[in-house]
Amino acid sequence: MNTIQSISAFHRLLSLPEPKHPMVSVINLSESIFIEDEVWKGFVSRYYCVALKRNATGKIKYGQQHYDYDKGVLSFTAPNQVQYLDLKTMDCENTGYLLIFHEDFLLKQPLATTISSYGFFSYAVNEALHLSEDEENDLLEILNKIDKECQHIDQHTQEIILSQIELLLNYSKRFYERQFITRKSGSHQLLTKFETFLNDYFDKESSEKGLLTVHQIAEAMNLSPNYLSDLLRIQTGQNTQQHIHEKLISKAKEKLSTTELSVSEIAYELGFEHSQSFSTLFKKKTKMSPLEFRQSFN
Repeated sequence: MNTIQSISAFHRLLSLPEPKHPMVSVINLSESIFIEDEVWKGFVSRYYCVALKRNATGKIKYGQQHYDYDKGVLSFTAPNQVQYLDLKTMDCENTGYLLIFHEDFLLKQPLATTISSYGFFSYAVNEALHLSEDEENDLLEILNKIDKECQHIDQHTQEIILSQIELLLNYSKRFYERQFITRKSGSHQLLTKFETFLNDYFDKESSEKGLLTVHQIAEAMNLSPNYLSDLLRIQTGQNTQQHIHEKLISKAKEKLSTTELSVSEIAYELGFEHSQSFSTLFKKKTKMSPLEFRQSFN
């Protein structure tokens, strides 16, 4: 697997001059020409990338699936994410901007610990953010400020650029929440599919099904785990793991109150390997042990 180690190396791959700042760059795609190189067949990078694409064509591979670029979308990638780019589908009319900043630029800075809270860096390419004209203008204003700041490096440059990056990420977080709400029909279908999957899973009688995980249900829905959790949090107030626990406790209460199964047998049917883990979760959620809950019905 190829690794793009530096901002300068990425500039060369796009036929661009050396960056104004060694750790940060705002790239105008209309001024870029992707050179033919083996690196595009599979690579990881050492930098974060925020891509604002307009009228873009081309295909990018994320995991095992290919996705077409779309118009006016914002997408995010983090260091060490495997990417593939098909240059044969690229169009010379591609326009937009890339903000790239090296992971070392965040060292010993507060953003180094908080950037993981921006879940969209782990979204799939097809889960990109679709921007309104006003939203796009807000982000372009920030990109312009970062680009200007890169031109004169002094003791304040890093702090100013990081504050602008954080502002851009917070705007993006707001815009994603807006997208989850405004795309009601699509979100409603996903919520229905999610509920159906949960019900079907816990209605299975197989004792080999194991404990349901966030990654398992996200994969079944063809979504990234973070995207699914963020969608559920905005629409329902609970993330994926909380929904799984809620369904687990509901099924556990049903079995405790309507069957003679032991606590260990119920735990096993729900997918727990150890009954103690089930009892701990049950008490945490209900303030009662499974046996205390059962006895409350007698």
